[in-house]
Amino acid sequence: MLHPLKKRAAVLLSISTVAAALASPVTAAPAASSAAAAPAPAQAALGWTGCATPRYPTLQCASLKVPLDHARPGGRQITLALTRVPHTAAISQGPLLVNPGGPGGSGRSLAGFVASALPKEVAAQYDVIGFDPRGVGKSEPSLDCGSGHFTPVRPDSVPVDEETERANLDRVRAFAESCGSKHADVLPHIGTVSAARDIEVLRGALGAERISYFGYSYGTYLGAVYAKLHPGRVHRLVLDSVVDPGGVWYEDNLAQDRAFDARHKAFLAWVAQHDATYRLGTDPVQVEERWYAMREALRGAPAGGKVGPSELEDTYLPGGYYNGYWPNLAEAFAAYAVKQDPKPLVAAYERFGAVEPSAGNSYSVYTAVQCRDSAWPRDWNEWRADMWRTHAEAPFMTWNNAWYNAPCAFWPTEPLQAPDVTNADLPPALLLQATEDAATPFAGALSMRDKLKGSALVVEEGGGNHGISLSGNKCLDEKVSAYLRTGTAADATCPAPAAPKPATATRAVPPSAGGAGLHGLLGFRG
Repeated sequence: MLHPLKKRAAVLLSISTVAAALASPVTAAPAASSAAAAPAPAQAALGWTGCATPRYPTLQCASLKVPLDHARPGGRQITLALTRVPHTAAISQGPLLVNPGGPGGSGRSLAGFVASALPKEVAAQYDVIGFDPRGVGKSEPSLDCGSGHFTPVRPDSVPVDEETERANLDRVRAFAESCGSKHADVLPHIGTVSAARDIEVLRGALGAERISYFGYSYGTYLGAVYAKLHPGRVHRLVLDSVVDPGGVWYEDNLAQDRAFDARHKAFLAWVAQHDATYRLGTDPVQVEERWYAMREALRGAPAGGKVGPSELEDTYLPGGYYNGYWPNLAEAFAAYAVKQDPKPLVAAYERFGAVEPSAGNSYSVYTAVQCRDSAWPRDWNEWRADMWRTHAEAPFMTWNNAWYNAPCAFWPTEPLQAPDVTNADLPPALLLQATEDAATPFAGALSMRDKLKGSALVVEEGGGNHGISLSGNKCLDEKVSAYLRTGTAADATCPAPAAPKPATATRAVPPSAGGAGLHGLLGFRG
């Protein structure tokens, strides 16, 4: 589930049952772009130039031409935008490619973050490479299917009547049609398999026999698909907050809906524990009732003319990714429900929920990848039945997430088959997962570990954040550093960090502070 919300890439996992597991390396079903990739032409050396920032003074930039259609490597070329923090050690372990998830998340900023977050002696051994996948950000062409899709106030996500359902259906159908109209030549070539083949072209351009890869969220699936295609080219593989490869993508979203509801309840229970601060009650059930009463009140009178029920869900969704946002969200909730002051709620929406100009790109890539990757139901009656069934047990985000992904019911390109990422030919991989992660529920990490022979799983016991390494948990970070140094890993358990304190509610979290620094770079909904 990925969301193009304020200060984020865009992302919640999407929705679709995997067609049939493929025993052979990735083969995609219809369309010429799905054919086995032909050998790519030899790549010229990349032309790295300085693009330093005050925070990342050694950052470099480059661009790379890759085939739009890997089955026709001599045909039309597109461009990927790259960044690099070069190694400084006498002996290098080669490139370490990093990806923040999405799909649709820009990886250019992540290179500097990862290089600075790793211990100096570890980062020094790698060329840390960030990249905008095809269609994303500074890569060309950059997808943008249309502005205004998330302009407030949207129809209520919960289709309580036929008129509301029709309004939502009209929105998502129009978005799909706009994408098909504006990007008909590109959409058949936007997907995880194509992006993984781009990575192989990048490896060749880097002149590396093998590459290492560090992916968060959707980036874990992209890394697993690349490893399936090119297992002999993998040096290290770090997968943090792991996508369930068996549910790509429809079933993964239904699992997400339930997990986000549980995580929202955890937030409300935290609010109840701090009743002395928020005055919303000491009983989590009572606090939940007040949150839904707020939601209902906003149906009739959107706060500030901006925050209706759908925008309220957008605002509180980030709390399911990172509990560092809980104090600000609780403060806004209390101001509205206790003091009848909507201004903090509007401010929280503008900080966490409102779209940025770049959201049109990230959401366009999100839908283009997920709608193409695998088959989605085309019969809206199937969606309706599944969503109402799931909403009955998990009302927080089920319908909001459904509309986020519903363009896939009307997508103009035919779906491919999701590859079976089962892999017995890799060096040991390192997986990291919080037990209460909502965006990529824990079962997905167990599934991926079973599919990647010899892999190790490090569990953050009791943790609920999404994207857990390089964000302040010393135990996890030591496991990552040791693995990148030596390539060896074992199953382990790390305790989760303590829950936040209400005292931080009145202060903005510094963007460089631990988990906040990472979560400013990761995508939501994916």
